[in-house]
Amino acid sequence: MGMTSASFFSPPRRRTVIFIVVIVALHYLALHWLTSQASRGLPAHEILHETSVALLPDTSAPPPLPPEAAPLPQPSLAPPPLPLLPPLPQASINTEAPPAPVVAAVAEDAPAVQEAASAVVAAAPAEPPAEPAAAPPTEPSPPAEPAAPRYKTSVPASAEFDMQLDRRDADGTKWTGVASMSWKNRGDSYRLNLEAGISMLITRINLLVMNSEGRIDNTGVVPITSTEKRKGRAQTATHFHPDDRTITFSASTASVPWQPGAQDKASVPFQLAAIGRGDVNQLAGNIDILVGEEKNATVFRFKLVGEEELDTRMGKLVTWHLSRPPKPGTYSSQLDIWLAPSLQWYPVQIRNTEANGAVTTQTVTQITVKDTP
Repeated sequence: MGMTSASFFSPPRRRTVIFIVVIVALHYLALHWLTSQASRGLPAHEILHETSVALLPDTSAPPPLPPEAAPLPQPSLAPPPLPLLPPLPQASINTEAPPAPVVAAVAEDAPAVQEAASAVVAAAPAEPPAEPAAAPPTEPSPPAEPAAPRYKTSVPASAEFDMQLDRRDADGTKWTGVASMSWKNRGDSYRLNLEAGISMLITRINLLVMNSEGRIDNTGVVPITSTEKRKGRAQTATHFHPDDRTITFSASTASVPWQPGAQDKASVPFQLAAIGRGDVNQLAGNIDILVGEEKNATVFRFKLVGEEELDTRMGKLVTWHLSRPPKPGTYSSQLDIWLAPSLQWYPVQIRNTEANGAVTTQTVTQITVKDTP
């Protein structure tokens, strides 16, 4: 049974022939494209990669059209994807000095660099200089008073004093009392006691008790410790440290520089007596004495008022009147002391005038000299 031309070109066979022709045409085009790529000088692996990409079917594309309607494939001209490179190592900060060429380049343009650096320094806040370690905080001391001059002195002998106390209050009320002083000169040391109060029949009520003790040297009376007790108040103490050159107080934390000739309130009259005995001419000018009180120390400046005659129970006494007037900003009271040259310059009258007008006066009624220095 022979094959006829009609059976040979039957639809199935015709499709087969067309398919073979298409395949041959595709191979021809592929070989032609490979030849053209080789003439461009592409590497072999890129040529093979592009060839494989062109020949592999695209599974994501829609189904192929029938052979008779399918367009001829075009060679892909897109470059193949580059292979992935390993990650670059992380850059590290180089803290070393720049290499010589950079330094040389900067050196060549030194004026410009210097000008820019100056501008940066001017704009940047200055770093504060390192401060030395701070000392432990201490309570500030009051400003130092002018240094007291040294006087020629001769301390008077031991004696006991009986005194009359007259008081006039600010409202005009007057009352009287008694006072006593015990002065003991031991040659190189001393002890002083002062009591002032009111006599009540068989007893006495002390309103003020003061004690002072210390050394005696070429500067005169040198207090070491003094105490003060007022009625209704706690006792206070003032400590003098000549070796450490300080004065301290029980009623405050202040520390005042000590000066030669420094006194307490009780010893001041006897230091003035020692100055007058040393050289009377010293009393003609201002006499500055640093006096330690309850909480601080102040320079008392005494001035000679003049020679005065006092009428006392011991008779008329010729005295030298010294006065410390009020000092604004320091003390508001006035202190007056009368010294008797004929009685070893002992203080024979002491008066305190307060800012409110109250006046307290102690006047000697009897002096008992214990010995002669």
